[in-house]
Amino acid sequence: MPDDRRQRPMFYTQIDVSHGTYNPPAGGQSSGTAEIIGLLRELLAAQDRQNELLEELIAQVGAAQRQRAAELGQWKQANPALAAACRSAAEALSKIQTEYLVSITQEINENFEQLRDGEFMLNEFVDRFGPRLAHLNGLLQVLSQLSSTPNPTSSSGPS
Repeated sequence: MPDDRRQRPMFYTQIDVSHGTYNPPAGGQSSGTAEIIGLLRELLAAQDRQNELLEELIAQVGAAQRQRAAELGQWKQANPALAAACRSAAEALSKIQTEYLVSITQEINENFEQLRDGEFMLNEFVDRFGPRLAHLNGLLQVLSQLSSTPNPTSSSGPS
């Protein structure tokens, strides 16, 4: 069994819970206490390993996010006119999305009973409004990420 344990990654712990013959030790509680202490140490070692893995994961995710933000910043600097156009398009599309959400909520409030009671009506409602809302959200997300953020130091050019 010790060989099997070495082959597994450190974040897996094996505890034997099978039924066996219990022979109480001559020393009383001391060997039971020692076993509990040993198990607690193994548990602590497994938690330490898990914490190390989580720290590595956080570092990798953070590095990827920083790299993506840097690349996006470089793109915005290389295409300032397009970034500004994306910003105005995102603002306009946001207004359209707001109006669309108003019409969806009106439709829900007017047909609440039919939507609640009829599966056909609910499916038809989702088919009618769902894809467009999903596409609007996707477009808004892309335009917002590509848009330039207002920066007073960069917007004031030489006069």
